[in-house]
Amino acid sequence: MTKLWGGRFTKRPEQWIDEFGASISFDQHLVEEDIEGSLAHVTMLEKCSILSGDEASQIKKGLQTLLEKAKKKELTFSAQYEDIHLNLEKLLIDEIGPVGGKLHTGRSRNDQVATDMHLYLKKHVQQIVGLIENLEDVLLTKADQHVETIFPGYTHLQRAQPVSFAHHLMAYVSMFKRDAERYAESLKRIDLSPLGAGALAGTTFPIDRHYSAELLGFNGIYQNSMDAVSDRDFILEFLSNSSILMMHLSRFCEELILWSSQEFQFIEMDDTYATGSSIMPQKKNPDMAELIRGKTGRVYGHLFSLLTVLKGTPLTYNKDLQEDKEGMFDTVTTIEGCLTIFAGMIETMTVKTNVMEKATKQDFSNATELADYLASKGMPFREAHEVVGKLVLVCIQKNIYLMDLPLEQYKEASDLFEEDIYHVLSPKTAVNRRNSAGGTGFEQVKKAIQLAKDELHEKTSI
Repeated sequence: MTKLWGGRFTKRPEQWIDEFGASISFDQHLVEEDIEGSLAHVTMLEKCSILSGDEASQIKKGLQTLLEKAKKKELTFSAQYEDIHLNLEKLLIDEIGPVGGKLHTGRSRNDQVATDMHLYLKKHVQQIVGLIENLEDVLLTKADQHVETIFPGYTHLQRAQPVSFAHHLMAYVSMFKRDAERYAESLKRIDLSPLGAGALAGTTFPIDRHYSAELLGFNGIYQNSMDAVSDRDFILEFLSNSSILMMHLSRFCEELILWSSQEFQFIEMDDTYATGSSIMPQKKNPDMAELIRGKTGRVYGHLFSLLTVLKGTPLTYNKDLQEDKEGMFDTVTTIEGCLTIFAGMIETMTVKTNVMEKATKQDFSNATELADYLASKGMPFREAHEVVGKLVLVCIQKNIYLMDLPLEQYKEASDLFEEDIYHVLSPKTAVNRRNSAGGTGFEQVKKAIQLAKDELHEKTSI
């Protein structure tokens, strides 16, 4: 069978070369977008009197038939026809005859594939934003339940200061909010139509690019035909945003894995999101969290792969750009799966509030309260820091904690100490007193949760 572009060739590629150059094994993901773009294109050709009403009607009818078959997974593709575009063109001609060949008037595979990817990413980025907002909602529900759950906050993975567990969760709500905003902002650059740019220079046919863009729901068109077919910034931006999102998920997974260990015992994962060992009967492994953490590197790899592909490609289209799709498809699948799994893990995990609170009473994370106490009574903070550091050393040597030190020993260190020091040292008091804006004080946390709920409700109701 002659190639659809084979008029100037005297030789056919061998089968293995066809297979090496073909992209149909993965770009068939774009089948519905490709047909959608073709329906808009033929409608525009009819409007501009480039095709007759009868020709356009036949082509649209054939495309609708292919779309129905595509949705039912009834189409068969071949590497002989390289990509989704030529495969569908061949199937259309088989369906309605030679008039199907007129569909390609005024366009190239270069602007066609770019259009497909814009349509694909626009749909999936909107879905991803919805999944992130669902995760935010799950975290807000969990935070609501744990405003007064006392939890050890860490720096350097060392106990630092007690905090509200809800405050810790709300830090991730802030991260995911930024992720959703980045994706939503990128839609401005995804929501442009390359259709009608041709191979690189436009076309001599009197097409109406604005009309086809309107039919496809795009907000505008590329103003430069060369940029339209060579631009992959919108995919790079998607991969970059996805890498940041996966980094946030991975950081959270790292904490979930630590918290569910025997050493921490702060949480227990639901059985749905854990697995056992083939040899050790007692094991309950946080495999889903580990998988998400592992898949982060996969998404990073797709970003660096496309950056590398693009760095040496001159304008405009080059076959290298065929390498833009697999990473994009895989990232979409990875992100959507990870967000769904992660929301389920958070929603179903058991929070061991007693273990968390006990941990804050068996450390020195309340030492800053002592220093602040002395500073509030007039002692320079740097001097107060030294006084408290020496008291901590005394406790370490005696194998006790600050709450265990007798008042007499406090007064020996400074006559500023009074009996109220034990109330100040209480982890719950320590947390609740930190009412500066954005702090871990209970009232501040409640405000943060309500503000996040209001913002989320406002977004989801638009």
